[in-house]
Amino acid sequence: MASRPHTFQLATALATLAALTLAGCDRPPEAVAPPAPEITLGAQVDDAVITSGVKSALVADPRVKGFDLQVETRKGVVQLSGFVDSQAQIDQAVALARTVTGVTEIENSVSLKGVPSTAGTKIEDATVTGRVKTALLADPDIRSFDISVLTHKGEVQLTGFVNSQAQIDRAVQIAAATEGASSVKNGLLIKQ
Repeated sequence: MASRPHTFQLATALATLAALTLAGCDRPPEAVAPPAPEITLGAQVDDAVITSGVKSALVADPRVKGFDLQVETRKGVVQLSGFVDSQAQIDQAVALARTVTGVTEIENSVSLKGVPSTAGTKIEDATVTGRVKTALLADPDIRSFDISVLTHKGEVQLTGFVNSQAQIDRAVQIAAATEGASSVKNGLLIKQ
């Protein structure tokens, strides 16, 4: 049989739990983003190996400035993004990515730079990129760590893998509202 102090402690704990449970009942339910489809640790490692392989191939090729490109991989789908000088560089980047073992599909979100940027434009673009990243981090409905942001002459490019169309729409809305962003190119994909 329980002693009196233990019974009192148990009763107090149960009363506290009941009070806390009831206190939360008058709040509206919080919107919850749908969970991302599960990805195993093995698939994550495979994706990291694929990403590294593609980046290595891009950096090793003198025709492609691999440092100007972003590479993200999810379940073998490689997404290339960034800004390059010519269509030949885009074609070469895609061809190089296809040669990497484990690549199942390529999503090409690479854009042409056009006229070279000035030092001032590069600084402004870095500022816009920082503002967009900060705004994405501040938004509770977006997992901004899964979104890459690049800016060239005010054009903001969003790429990566997110959980839902609502997250894509919100990220584009945030980027478009950012001071200094002249346009937004959406390359976000829903996780499969």
